[in-house]
Amino acid sequence: MNHHHCTICELRCRLVPGQPGACGLYEWQNGNIVERYPDRFLVICPISIETMPMLHFRPGSKFLQITTTGCNFNCPGCISTTLVKAMSPDSKALHRRTADEVVAEAIRSDCEGIVFLMNDPLAAFPRFLRIAELAHHQGLEVGCSSNAYFTPESLSQLLPFLDFINIGMKGFTDAAYKACGAPSLRPVLRNLAALHGAGVHIEMSCILTRHNAAELLELARHMGRLSRCMPLQVMRFLPFENAGIDLEPSIREAEDFCLTARQSLDYVYLFNTPGSDSLHTRCPHCGHVILRREFYGPMGAKLKTPKQGLPVDNSCPACPHLLPIVGPPAAATYQEGDFEGGYPLTRAMEIVEAMLIAMGVTRRDVVVAAWEEILQDGGLKRLHQSIQRPRDYIATLRDFGRKAGVPERAETLAAYLEKQLARVADALASPKRRPRVYYAMGKPCFYINGGRMENQLVELAGGISLNRTLAPGGRPGHNLSLARLNALDPDIIFISAFLSNRVDDFIAECLSLGVTVKAVRHRRVFVHPAPGWDFGSPRWVLGLLHMAKVFHPQRCHYNVMAEAQIFYRGFYGIDFDPQHVNRSFAKPTDTWLWQSVEPLPVAAPHTSREKEMPCCPERILSA
Repeated sequence: MNHHHCTICELRCRLVPGQPGACGLYEWQNGNIVERYPDRFLVICPISIETMPMLHFRPGSKFLQITTTGCNFNCPGCISTTLVKAMSPDSKALHRRTADEVVAEAIRSDCEGIVFLMNDPLAAFPRFLRIAELAHHQGLEVGCSSNAYFTPESLSQLLPFLDFINIGMKGFTDAAYKACGAPSLRPVLRNLAALHGAGVHIEMSCILTRHNAAELLELARHMGRLSRCMPLQVMRFLPFENAGIDLEPSIREAEDFCLTARQSLDYVYLFNTPGSDSLHTRCPHCGHVILRREFYGPMGAKLKTPKQGLPVDNSCPACPHLLPIVGPPAAATYQEGDFEGGYPLTRAMEIVEAMLIAMGVTRRDVVVAAWEEILQDGGLKRLHQSIQRPRDYIATLRDFGRKAGVPERAETLAAYLEKQLARVADALASPKRRPRVYYAMGKPCFYINGGRMENQLVELAGGISLNRTLAPGGRPGHNLSLARLNALDPDIIFISAFLSNRVDDFIAECLSLGVTVKAVRHRRVFVHPAPGWDFGSPRWVLGLLHMAKVFHPQRCHYNVMAEAQIFYRGFYGIDFDPQHVNRSFAKPTDTWLWQSVEPLPVAAPHTSREKEMPCCPERILSA
């Protein structure tokens, strides 16, 4: 026989020599299924387990994260598209490591075990299986995040060595799985039962959109029939790639969903919602908060260790109830480096993509070459530092333009950004008063670190950043107390354009919490007209103009929507349509597609000739 059906995942692709299956990662050679690109890893670094995310398994402990490229699914709006589809499985950015070397690194780094996440281990099953077996024999614990589309053959091989798993559910219908390129839901339910029966610790995650709440409540009921103690991680949908912004549920809608799901399950957690107390573990018997966590980047959380420490026996200090948590919590939570641990890496790669697409680059291979550079020799750390300050951002943009072979386009974009900075600076020369501004992300009591781009823009727009008076840390910030927020008493509050909130919902929550600041009393709470206007994308320049107009309307009488049209036509060659943007830093619309041929160089945009106030001379900028 010169062909074979793959037995790794339930797609069961037909493999023939030299012709891989749907994922492109396996082929049939000499009577065996073999990996085409074995022992290659994009990420090998220690993380705290909550960034996986995993909440009921050795809380706060350090594990070695391994990640590679590729996936057996093709899910719309995937947060990991940059890794699983765009980057080649033989990219020079991948590190070659044997299973022995990976396990040795986990031991050397004093990790509790090894976890495979961000892309699916089904895309690298033989290497993960070797690592899992070696780690098990060394006394290390092994886990993964997976869509759990294992065949019975592959799952039976992995089960003896698997301690925990986060199953990423695509929905609870066959239609939801067909949208990801899989025939049905049934294999996942079969594997869930097998994993549960084998005693593997299971946490389920699901993406909540505006349209699938009823379906996910059925999932919660199904989980509850297995065990009310099985944690459900609800990921508030953040639309990327070709996903529409109308699919994103509001924070209020997501929190209401979690309340309903708790009728079936004792532990329902909400992610992608900075400031939500639905990340905490509460005793289901008395309601006491036992483990506190805060938002830590997309799909991530961070355990907050109190001064008195955590209960080592996982018991509720307010009642005798024992929590279904595996292993004692760590004495201290491990702290990752910039962009390390979980999904912030994908946002770093998208920021580079955003710069290049705004320069007119529409070939994916050009972007991938830039990714390969930042993923080597400390490039991520340098990028994390440079994207926080507008001038450094512009210098980085020029650098990537040179390396991508489009220096003229980079210069056109950089010059435009610089002229807009100068335009605002001239308009705000010697302002009489600067408003005091608080920058929130998601909910009222989660603040963005003072050193980040958002607060740099506040100051350039003529405001005083109150966030700079708050302690830095977290990712991208921290929770603060109601008393501290009231003591800040900002004149204006801005809500992040990325993990955002509706202004009316934000103000309503402020009133219910007892936030008494001037910004709320006078309804001076704002969100940007579109995502990507305050961080990540060169479109931050539009956010600068928007804030300057809000802070100093008499000096900065800008038509911001007209400026957005100028930017989009000049740098993307399309009209600005708020109905077709999403949370992507890089893609200008939810219909944007890669091209195989480079377009002509973009023309320098001209600013709109709006009428400005007499105290500010008219400036009509052109590149």
